[in-house]
Amino acid sequence: METLQPDDPRELGSYRLLRRLGAGGMGRVYLARSPGGRTVAVKVVHPELAADTDFRNRFQHEVDTARAVSGRYTAPVVDAAPDAALPWLATSYVLGPDLTDVVEAHGALPERTVRALGAGLAAALQEIHAAGLVHRDLKPSNVLLAADGPRVIDFGIARAVDGNRMTQTGVVVGSPGYMSPEQALGEDVGTAADVFSLGVVLAFAATGRKAFGEGLVSHAAMLYQVVHGEPDVTGVPQSLSGLVRACLLKDPAQRPSPAEIVAALAPGGVEGLLTNWLPSAVASTIATHAAGILDLEAPEQPQAPQPSEVLPASGFGPPPTMVDGAPPAPGTPATGTPAQGYGQGTPPYGYGQGTPPHGTGGPPSGAVQLGDTGSAAAPTASRRRFLGLAAGGAAVVAVGGGAAWWLTRPDDEDGASAAAGGRTAGPAPGNFTTPPAGTAPQPLWHKSVAEDSISTTEKLQLHEGLLFISGDPLVAYDVKTGKQRWSRKDVLPFGAPLLLNGGRLFMADTDTSGALKALDTTTGEEAWRSRLGKDLKVEKTIAIDAKNVYVTVTDFSDSRSATDFRTGVAAISHSTGRTVWLQKRDWGTNDYDVDGTASGKYLVYADSNYNLTVRDTATGTQLWTRKIGSDWTWRPTVAPGPGLVLLPGTKLTALDIETGKPRWTLSPNGRRGFDNPTVVDGVLYTADHDGGVWAVDVKTGKRIWLCEDPGADEAPAQFVRAGGTLYGASAMDGGGVFALDAKSGRARWVYNDNKDPGEPWQVALSGNRLLATHGYEIYALPAV
Repeated sequence: METLQPDDPRELGSYRLLRRLGAGGMGRVYLARSPGGRTVAVKVVHPELAADTDFRNRFQHEVDTARAVSGRYTAPVVDAAPDAALPWLATSYVLGPDLTDVVEAHGALPERTVRALGAGLAAALQEIHAAGLVHRDLKPSNVLLAADGPRVIDFGIARAVDGNRMTQTGVVVGSPGYMSPEQALGEDVGTAADVFSLGVVLAFAATGRKAFGEGLVSHAAMLYQVVHGEPDVTGVPQSLSGLVRACLLKDPAQRPSPAEIVAALAPGGVEGLLTNWLPSAVASTIATHAAGILDLEAPEQPQAPQPSEVLPASGFGPPPTMVDGAPPAPGTPATGTPAQGYGQGTPPYGYGQGTPPHGTGGPPSGAVQLGDTGSAAAPTASRRRFLGLAAGGAAVVAVGGGAAWWLTRPDDEDGASAAAGGRTAGPAPGNFTTPPAGTAPQPLWHKSVAEDSISTTEKLQLHEGLLFISGDPLVAYDVKTGKQRWSRKDVLPFGAPLLLNGGRLFMADTDTSGALKALDTTTGEEAWRSRLGKDLKVEKTIAIDAKNVYVTVTDFSDSRSATDFRTGVAAISHSTGRTVWLQKRDWGTNDYDVDGTASGKYLVYADSNYNLTVRDTATGTQLWTRKIGSDWTWRPTVAPGPGLVLLPGTKLTALDIETGKPRWTLSPNGRRGFDNPTVVDGVLYTADHDGGVWAVDVKTGKRIWLCEDPGADEAPAQFVRAGGTLYGASAMDGGGVFALDAKSGRARWVYNDNKDPGEPWQVALSGNRLLATHGYEIYALPAV
């Protein structure tokens, strides 16, 4: 922003010019003010273009069309004189810097800001396209960041310039590095070209660099990269990288539409993402700059700028030089203009068209509003009146004044499949839409809990709309809302397994009594506790089925020394709490580090001595045991249909559950072995040590598909399935929650919270909701 120069006009129409905002190939842009106090940006056409009759006709057409583009995320046209000697166009002045200046001053923007930016820009493209326009020049300098959301500017000019005189062969209209491949090739462009540009803009905002290269020697080299090269999206948050890649597909037909992008980034409405959406440093600068803008007065005489009077470009940085007085303090009304600075009926806070300022209402950033997926409710008044003024973004600063598909899927109670023990009854209501390919849904709710208050390695348990996580206190969370339904302290030893069946939770007692106890899932109250005998102590719950809870025990009446006691395995009826059977284990086996699975007539468990053991669930009789190599840190997987126990390792091995003899093996074909598998409806799913995901026919051991790149560095280690989608959770921070097509293995999306607690992810399924934990963060995600 600079003071007016001698060759600048003093007035255009009824507008007094205050400062020069910039100049370009088509003309100059000025900051101006109406007689009523409204601050606008006035664009004036260069004389050589004004003399071109064809240009004038096109400019008139664009002015007429641009008047229809007056949406929430654009700077609307407020006045124009296309027939004047020098045609001009006045738009609402946006109180905010452009994206280029913000990134230069502050670096790459945080994920939440980029998400809100993408949703706002996609909404702006919806408005522009609905008016029959293609922007053709969406780039960071044409994106302004106001306190209440982004604004797209200059959406009509490229179209106005693109007349017959400007479209000879070889002429490419747009900005190299941000235009689409079809635009770079001089082909006809449609709305998908703007989506490509949006992808480049978001990559720039998230990384601070251009996706198709920095510092290339020529525009031709940049255009070549756009047409033939691959974008560099390194550094784009994982939760956004899939969508950015989808926007940057070479084929226009394969890119998501603006409506799909809005739905993916802001399922609850764009407004819900814009509460305090900017980093504090940027928001503070906008507020400070706004104070200066509101106090600007027109100069007495046009004059050449002095060094001390040159102001920051694009309205970013320190406030402009004040002529009179000082900027009002936050919360203080502006003065010196009619009606406290609000002229011509313009409402306060810098908002036009009766739009209230954006405040603190609506869901938290990233939240999805259930039920109505339409526009969000009108936000409440701003908490800070002055920042509300700065937030006038489109404001009118009044001085006052394809490859992506889209499906709606109902709750899937009967069709939802999960791993054994992972099925839940009664999904919470709510319909969710499938996001564009590569785009992860956002959490329906999120909770942070105290460190070490939950066990991060134990399976999640779900029952009739409640989520239970092993920890102290033991808390029941409402699956739909995330609210606590009950909380019980000192009922579960830290790190102890939590088992569930028939509306009851089962756990070893926290005291030294050695009892097993059951809690009612609805109330958290104790239903019963069971002691096996005065010398028998329950150490750990290891498995559960429809009849019994299976536990390891220590028998203090049977010892070989003062510290070496006999261990055993017992079955306890979970309806009565009575002991069904107790079988002693061999000397030398430990009573801890035992994990098991109960399936039909078989109890299968592994221990820290590398033994795999199978017992009869009715009597406890040991059917067979065998060494399983050097890895015991897993819960045995059973395929009940074909009667198999499945072992991970350098090869995937299936043992006959009755005899322990091998039935089939599967080689990783050059890859480095397999993790523990999950079986869902006759299909085995597992990850290999190179990050791939396999689907295998569990009866035959034949590979169905292999997904070599599920979308993140760390592959999922556990799986659940709902309908045609396979969901997984990684054992490391760098993965997250994955969604793959269950039929083909094609990666669909990965959700990651970009946190690094050094803890695994856990996932479970309740109807059409995924419940996940990552360390001490709890999430609910749409199962889409």
